[in-house]
Formats: sequence, structure tokens, C-alpha cells
Amino acid sequence: MTRPTASELAILRVLWERGPSTVRAVHGALEGAKPSGYTTTLKLMQIMASKGLVERDEASRAHVYRAAARREAVEREMVGDLLDRLFAGSAAQLVMRALSVRRATPRELREIREMIERHEAGKGRK
Repeated sequence: MTRPTASELAILRVLWERGPSTVRAVHGALEGAKPSGYTTTLKLMQIMASKGLVERDEASRAHVYRAAARREAVEREMVGDLLDRLFAGSAAQLVMRALSVRRATPRELREIREMIERHEAGKGRK
């Protein structure tokens, strides 16, 4: 899978949250966070289609794009890369650094504990 750039990742987030969308809808969702022109968004989405990050439905006049990659797969690959490059493969260091940067909610801590329990039981993902 091609690793998305920061701008491409922002577009993917919109598509993951909203589902299949036109360029205009994606551009509108991104406008507040990072102002750019409509044609920039269009060009980025065309490049993403050529990379296989999104798929385009050309059935109607306004082309509709959808994410080709599942959110979990992209996140897993990017976290794996971060884990290797920055933390020398240490999941413990990654988790400790993440928890030192931003306070986790009680729900997030519960989910982390449950994941640790699954891993200890041998049921965690590798």
C-alpha cells in the first residue's frame, strides 16, 4: 500500500467518516482546517486515485470518491513504520510516550487494559 501524505490522509479521514463523497463535499469538509483551493483538492484526489488510495465512481456528472484502503490498514501500517523508525520496534516505548503526551480518557485506558489482557491470553493481533 502507498503511504499517504499528510494532505492525502486528511482527505482519507473525511472519506472514512462521511463515506463516498464528491470532491466538493471533501473540499468543504477540509476548508476550515486547512484552506486551499477546490482545484487543489481535485488534483490531490486524482493523484490518490492513481496511487490506489481512493476509487472514483464516474457514473454521475459529479464524480464520487471513496476510500480504497480501510482506515485500520492505513493506521496499522503507519504506526508500524513509526514504531520501527522512532521506537526501535518497542511497543512499550510507543505507548508510554503516547500516554505522556496526552491524557487518556477512562474509556481509552479501559480499552488499553482490555487489549493488554487479550495479548497476555494469546488472542492479540501480531
